[in-house]
Amino acid sequence: MADQTPLDRFRSALTGAARALAHEPEVELSWTAEAPVQNGKALRVPMPGRDLPADKAAEARGVADSFALRLRHHDEGLHRRMAPAEAVGRACFDAIETVRYEALGARDFAGIRENLHAFNAASLASDPIARANSADQVPVATALALMLRERLSGQPVPEPVREAVDLVRQRIETSAGADLNALAAAIDDQAAFQSLSLSMLRHLDLVEAETPESTDMDDEEDNSEDGEQEEEDGSDEEDGASPDSAQDMRGEATEGDEDGDTESEPQEGEDTTEADIGDEGEEGMLPVRPNRPWTDIPEGFEYKVYANRFDEVIAASELCDEEELTRLRAYLDSQLTGLQGVVTRLANRLQRRLMAQQSRSWDFDQEEGLLDAARLARVVVAPGHSLSYKVERDVEFKDTVVTLLIDNSGSMRGRPISIAAISADIMARTLERCGVKVEILGFTTRAWKGGQSREAWLAEGRPANPGRLNDLRHIIYKKADEPMRRARRNLGLMMREGLLKENIDGEALLWAHERMLARPEDRRILMVISDGAPVDDSTLSVNSAGYLEQHLPKVIEWIEKFSPVQLVAIGIGHDVTRYYRRAVTIMDVEQLGGTIIEQLADLFEEE
Repeated sequence: MADQTPLDRFRSALTGAARALAHEPEVELSWTAEAPVQNGKALRVPMPGRDLPADKAAEARGVADSFALRLRHHDEGLHRRMAPAEAVGRACFDAIETVRYEALGARDFAGIRENLHAFNAASLASDPIARANSADQVPVATALALMLRERLSGQPVPEPVREAVDLVRQRIETSAGADLNALAAAIDDQAAFQSLSLSMLRHLDLVEAETPESTDMDDEEDNSEDGEQEEEDGSDEEDGASPDSAQDMRGEATEGDEDGDTESEPQEGEDTTEADIGDEGEEGMLPVRPNRPWTDIPEGFEYKVYANRFDEVIAASELCDEEELTRLRAYLDSQLTGLQGVVTRLANRLQRRLMAQQSRSWDFDQEEGLLDAARLARVVVAPGHSLSYKVERDVEFKDTVVTLLIDNSGSMRGRPISIAAISADIMARTLERCGVKVEILGFTTRAWKGGQSREAWLAEGRPANPGRLNDLRHIIYKKADEPMRRARRNLGLMMREGLLKENIDGEALLWAHERMLARPEDRRILMVISDGAPVDDSTLSVNSAGYLEQHLPKVIEWIEKFSPVQLVAIGIGHDVTRYYRRAVTIMDVEQLGGTIIEQLADLFEEE
């Protein structure tokens, strides 16, 4: 059409090409300012810019081609059934499958091969492999994918990361060289290809060998051990559930903003459909924030806030009425019925480990106390003997408070935020039974792409380098001294459409840390759950590159070096190990509950 811009015509061409390549006439393509994601037949591709620079346009074509090839050649159900449980093994399994269906397109079409090369080159620039200086710093999933792509397409490993791949090449070739050759011969059969992939991962010691017999016995033992406590958990759920929890709540979450303030509307390209709430599709599972290139912090770097008078710290119950909170909580319960049993069983194990640390012992041969049954004979023979008593002694268990700080950014929409909410719920109830206090906090912004802070900046003539330029919203879902039965409903707020916006992690971390310092407990644990780097378009567009990402590691370093607070982080599809000293990255959000439990258990068991 004559009134279409070049960018519109480019998007129409990409949409047509994706439909033809995927053999799916219903494919829809839209632009995004964040990481590319695929949600069913809806593709979100990075916008290359209005002037369509050649390199960015090629990258956008590569993203669209990759998503279309996934629709055509990838069976997600089969992939999930065969995927290993181990985090690193799962990451490798996913990366290898991506190489397979992309190689099918590259084999048949030279143009697709060039587009995918541009896309993968851009992705490698922000991958940790680009910064690796030793073999232990090389992400094995990326290295395996590059080596397999070399076998399948004949293209050499890109020059910027070739040295990093060479650091681990000999070890991989020695253990799995034959497996790589076998994979190349099975590229057209996903089931056979993934079976060979699992075999290769076992040879690399990334996946444990299958032992069905022992697994069945373990499950039976777990069921017998956990039966009584799971019944208790079930009664807790019934006590706290809404009468409407059995109803279908899909699509009932309210759209728009919570507090009636004047905020900028979602920009073009944002998805505010009801499918995002508790969505089972790919958007809820894939990493949705880019792992941005690491930037050295300038010595003179100073973080500043343009205006903090528009920020708010608010209780979840104040952001919507009781009726809506009840409905949203019921919706959350309906989305995660199957997951609750799994996380509850893991939580029961954590409870047993904590209670074991609080077990009592006895001091014997005391002059007073309880009569020692083992000394009854001596009492009869020598009733005047003074050392026939015992005194109960408690093993020291520090008074503890745990804070869960949950990223409430828009990229967490769907299954990640749902699982984060239900995991926080179950962890809080478990720790509460063990005498450990829990606080649940969330962080986001009040507006997309700047709020009243940006409006004030515009009205004051746009001064240069204004610093943080959005309005913070820090949410208190549960206070540490508040019983979980009262706060349980508040977690449903995370399901509310319009709540999840942008994330400014550094200031959120400081806020949660200050709340912990005010607590009287001897041990303080702060756990951060996030799926990406700090992102606020309004701030990043008018400050130096990586402004928010330069602030976050400074905050973390200060807490880890000088604070009594123990800090741990869980990244969902995002490499948080480059920020936090104690951290773990999971590629599948389904692993979140178990990972929270393991991290907490490790911290409690430290001297």
